[in-house]
Amino acid sequence: MTDSTTGYVLPKVWTWEQPSGGQFANINRPIAGPTHDRQLPVGKHPFQLYSLATPNGQKVGIMFEELLAKGHKGAEYDAWPIRIGDGDQFGSGFVQANPNSKIPAVVDRSGPEPIRIFESGAILLHLAEKFGEFLPKSGAARAETLSWLFWQMGSAPFLGGGFGHFFAYAPEKFEYPINRYSMEAKRQFDVLNRQLAENEFIAGADYSIADVAIWPWYGGIALGRSYEGADVFLAIHEYEHVMRWANAIDARPAVKRGRIVNKLSGDESEQLHERHDASDFELRTQDKILGLAPDQAEAVKDDAI
Repeated sequence: MTDSTTGYVLPKVWTWEQPSGGQFANINRPIAGPTHDRQLPVGKHPFQLYSLATPNGQKVGIMFEELLAKGHKGAEYDAWPIRIGDGDQFGSGFVQANPNSKIPAVVDRSGPEPIRIFESGAILLHLAEKFGEFLPKSGAARAETLSWLFWQMGSAPFLGGGFGHFFAYAPEKFEYPINRYSMEAKRQFDVLNRQLAENEFIAGADYSIADVAIWPWYGGIALGRSYEGADVFLAIHEYEHVMRWANAIDARPAVKRGRIVNKLSGDESEQLHERHDASDFELRTQDKILGLAPDQAEAVKDDAI
């Protein structure tokens, strides 16, 4: 089968002959498992987060900060960056924490034996149940919250791997996939807009893990932080209830902190490469680190852990 517009001939059996994936080609491969031996660092707190401040990664940093803001000292955590562009996710230690080699991953060391949790939805659910926060305990409210949590798990790949990839990262612009995924992205924003027209938060009157999961993806685009120009291209301003919700979540102090955990790019004042203490948000963002002499910066890093 040949595509008459591109000249591409569909082979009978697909083979991996060259890197593919545009901007992220160097991290894509058709096999799983580690590529090198590298153990993960372990800090002093009950939870160890290994992540990057992508939309999926932001969810967990936000959740930890929301739990700490609620007074749950047992939710203290160390956050270590996983540089996916360098292939950190294929190190043996990370693969042990997440055999799927995707961020985020958490190791819960609060009990007698470490527990690994991977996939952001599973991490949010684990933490919500452990601390009894941001998830109703039973009934219709719990079902509604979990339904929206899993809506995000199923929908966001079309927003990110579909729309985001072809709009922002693919090596060339192709009309068909951009049209296809733009249509789906706008449908999803309409779903959210209709829900938020009748509810303050995604699952109802209360802030929940559904908001924590959905905001980094859909709020990121609404606020112009994801896929440069996507908010204009998709006319997100038309979704007034989404915009109201996105700005309200963005104003939460815990969200302001959590979204910059393991952030390695952008405004240096919003980059917190590692998080080991609440004071790090004031003292160890990248603008502060770069303002120190090299020996002072190294001392600050060592003191943090």
